[in-house]
Amino acid sequence: MTHDPYSSYPNHPQHPQHPQQQSPTYPWQPQRPPEPVARRRPRREALGRHSDLRILRGAYRRQRRVATLTALGYFTVFLLLSALAPSFMTRPVTDGLPAGLLLALLQLPVTWLAIALYEHTARRHVDPLADRIRRLAALDAKRGAAR
Repeated sequence: MTHDPYSSYPNHPQHPQHPQQQSPTYPWQPQRPPEPVARRRPRREALGRHSDLRILRGAYRRQRRVATLTALGYFTVFLLLSALAPSFMTRPVTDGLPAGLLLALLQLPVTWLAIALYEHTARRHVDPLADRIRRLAALDAKRGAAR
């Protein structure tokens, strides 16, 4: 593909003329406004500490994984047993209660366990980290307001 320096597209990125010059080919076209001058903002210190945020994200990610794998793992095992071991699922555990029905009824307590595990890990690991980051951000904001 070749480059046409006399392209009829004035907004083409490789157009040879300066944006302030009027086109000799099209003098009736209005001049383009000047491009704004890019101004740099003054450099500020970052609020918080990035390592704290990484630690918080990691703790939250572990919390989600543990709770999700608890509930979905049990449900996946239940589905696999239903599909691959029907003789086990139909075997009676007590009078008239097959193993499959018992495992299905246990799905609700396992889900409650996953929720309780999620809340426990939140209170023990994630919330203290989030509170610490919140306190440091408030302290940084006070220092920034005092300047």
